[in-house]
Amino acid sequence: VQLQASGGGLVQTGGSLRLSCAASGRIFEAVGWFRQVPGKERDFVAAIDRSDDLTYYAASVQGRFAISRDNARITVFLQMDTLKPEDTAVYYCARAKGGRYRADRPEDFDDWGQGTLVTVSS
Repeated sequence: VQLQASGGGLVQTGGSLRLSCAASGRIFEAVGWFRQVPGKERDFVAAIDRSDDLTYYAASVQGRFAISRDNARITVFLQMDTLKPEDTAVYYCARAKGGRYRADRPEDFDDWGQGTLVTVSS
């Protein structure tokens, strides 16, 4: 399964964007969103468990971002509201390697696609 993130762009502080993570097939595993700024490590943003009942968020985005999955289990969305300049990064989505994973560990995820750039202007 290949994943492709899209929906990034330039937005002003306080604005919103909706990112999409489209898969080449149905995804039954957990899916995570991560972000990376040049020169820094890839950081966890949000994840949705395979059951869809469990979602996880980094403290920095809790209450502002929301992760969801479509009924076909092909696309995972990241709704980002009240964006801040510190949210500027390349955003990636990936699939958990198995049922046992830590949502905040990039090494527990695979099938990384090309990221999408989010730029929040002050």
